[in-house]
Amino acid sequence: MKRRKEGNVLSPINIDIKSLKGVAQDNRQVKAGYLFAALQGEHADGRDYIDDALKRGASVILSDKSVRLPEDSKAILITEDEPRQAFSHIVADFYQKQPAHILAVGGTNGKTSVAYFVNQLWTALGKKSFYYGTISGAMTTLPPVLMHEMLAKLSEEGVTHVALEASSQGLDHYRIDGVRVNIAAFTSFSQDHLDYHADMETYLQAKLRLFSDVLSDNGVAVLNADIPEYDRIFAVCQVRGVRVLSYGEKGQDIRLISNEISGDIQKVEIEVTGKRYVIALPLVGQFQVMNALCALGCIIAHEPQNFDAAISALESIQPVPGRLQAIVNGAFHAYVDYAHTPDALENVLNALRLHTQGRLICVFGCGGDRDKNKRAVMGEIVARLADIAIVTDDNPRSENPAAIRKQVLSQMDGDVHEIADRGEAIKFAVQQMNENDILLVAGKGHEKGQVVGGVSHPFDDVCEVNNALRNVV
Repeated sequence: MKRRKEGNVLSPINIDIKSLKGVAQDNRQVKAGYLFAALQGEHADGRDYIDDALKRGASVILSDKSVRLPEDSKAILITEDEPRQAFSHIVADFYQKQPAHILAVGGTNGKTSVAYFVNQLWTALGKKSFYYGTISGAMTTLPPVLMHEMLAKLSEEGVTHVALEASSQGLDHYRIDGVRVNIAAFTSFSQDHLDYHADMETYLQAKLRLFSDVLSDNGVAVLNADIPEYDRIFAVCQVRGVRVLSYGEKGQDIRLISNEISGDIQKVEIEVTGKRYVIALPLVGQFQVMNALCALGCIIAHEPQNFDAAISALESIQPVPGRLQAIVNGAFHAYVDYAHTPDALENVLNALRLHTQGRLICVFGCGGDRDKNKRAVMGEIVARLADIAIVTDDNPRSENPAAIRKQVLSQMDGDVHEIADRGEAIKFAVQQMNENDILLVAGKGHEKGQVVGGVSHPFDDVCEVNNALRNVV
């Protein structure tokens, strides 16, 4: 479908998608007949590469209203107030194919676990399922072209169910707009990413887009009823007429009755539609109980007939690599976890305290070029909840590592140690361990590198802990 062209500007957006040979956000990928999205980014400005895209044969340029093309250009210029959002929808229209059931999980903590659990449950139920998120690659939420290339390929391969993570930055950049999300979940909300978002309200607004803009009209929102933000998210869903399924102690649909720890198993009693069920959940931590209930809600959101089978499958659920991942050598127990926010760190330490007969030892640090306001807060949490605290480096990136550690240490007292080298910090922590002590190495989880000055050096917390335990025991 085409509209009247004024000069070489076509606006509002309405193009014949079939006339395009391809879509690109990277000018180096542009070929003849492509649409090039000239978008302003954090590290580069796509508008600077319009001339190059035209030389490569771009037939359509999408950008903001400040852009003009050369008078002699035969390309069509589309200008939009929100060109990122427009691009996402164009890309979705271009690739067209998507699996029938797509879940997007939002929230500060728990996104990865919920999406990972749902993928396991779908697979156990015989669905052809796929997960993409934090542990899949460099980006939690893929940019539009990569996202829709992936979804189209999955659809062609017969995948019917997809579990995605929706990060606040991904939502703010409209990366997931155009994805036909029919299940959206929200796990938790706490301080993070204030290096990117101006304040907590802006951060929450970005996350709310999952429900106000992205979730399909016939979709289901699966919400944690126990968090302070529940009423606000519920109101957004109510305005749109979106069905809400709530879980938690205050949950209307999946209500948590009790939770009893028995070794490495949690006996979880829930109530669903007036009936009570007991689940033997093989996960550590109350927060993992909530993640499991969220996953259960996502399963039954559109396919309630799978409830009994999903309950059974939960008893065999496996944790995400690097999420309270247990490493045991004889009587020595250690855990590696991705906790890198104040809330996540507090939850993990509290969870492990319930399993600790001796001392709780924690190795952690804070990332460079990220929210500086959480560093002292995280230091205070560890000093308060751990018996021995070891502050080390965690992806200092372009910042001075010593300056980061100084901020972390500013609110700490008690048995606190500062060891810059993360490998040495882990070795030192293991050397302090006695039987019945528990060690937590927090912050990196599944990551396989330590980023210093823009260079990622091979580093794996799990391997380091394993090696240290072998050398001591």
